[in-house]
Amino acid sequence: MTFNGRFEESLVVEQLDKLSVSFLVDDLEIRRGGVGPNICFGLARLGLRPVLVGAAGEDFVEYRSWLERHGVVCDHVRVSESKHTARFVCTTDTTMAQFASFYAGAMSEARLIELAPIVAKVGEPAYVLIGADDPEGMLRHTEECRQRGYRFIADPSQQLAFSDGDLIRPLVDGAAILFSNEYESHLIEQKTGWSAEEVLARVGVQVTTLGAAGVRIRRAGEDDVVVAAAAGVTAVEPTGVGDAFRGGFLAATAWGLGLERAAQVGCVLAAYVVETVGTQEYSFTAEQFVARVRASYGDAAAEEIAPHLG
Repeated sequence: MTFNGRFEESLVVEQLDKLSVSFLVDDLEIRRGGVGPNICFGLARLGLRPVLVGAAGEDFVEYRSWLERHGVVCDHVRVSESKHTARFVCTTDTTMAQFASFYAGAMSEARLIELAPIVAKVGEPAYVLIGADDPEGMLRHTEECRQRGYRFIADPSQQLAFSDGDLIRPLVDGAAILFSNEYESHLIEQKTGWSAEEVLARVGVQVTTLGAAGVRIRRAGEDDVVVAAAAGVTAVEPTGVGDAFRGGFLAATAWGLGLERAAQVGCVLAAYVVETVGTQEYSFTAEQFVARVRASYGDAAAEEIAPHLG
């Protein structure tokens, strides 16, 4: 929501302990989101059939229909009988100050989901990506991956700010891939007490997004792979950009491409999101995507990626 004024004009510092204010907003925009659906949407746009696992409320009906129409398998989303789907509600004023609230709702029931029955129906997963979710659910799913031998990806993102080292260490240790942005990578080190090299020694691949500077990929004993952001980007709104990068990176990995190509696909998919308001409002043809890869990373990259876009 947008408030065409300044919050500060309605606040009396001496009376903040009795705060009671109301703002007449000019517009209301409802956007689809959630890290799991965002990543799955990106994977599906690139031709894969990702399986979304999580908990939602009975109000998930329209969102489920949208995701399924775009190629996301939603058969294994748990629907709560008593809680609404998690949501973030934010009001922004003319100075870009914000009042915001996050309602976890049905997300807390993610801890009740077991992965093995899902795998029995859909087949062995290439990866299980464990994104920001109910903390107990994240721990349960990570531990189940270890016990059953599923390769898992650690992507704790927003939960890092609210978690301590005792939660973060078991989420990261043993991950095939660790995703984070640069700030989050330092937060992981600070909260776990591990050095950068100790973190790297505990994961297969560490992928760190660097915003407009692109992405850095590290593996123990190997040279870093650094890939620039896609060229010619006109940034409009950054929400969901990291999720899109993950979708593109994992799609290329599923195609059997190397880390550099995976990062390039991720960066191009992220470019479409940052140029669009909304996390799942972008679209492109295979030809347009390949042309953007070519413009950003050259002919060799485009020729290697093109056959997988069909």
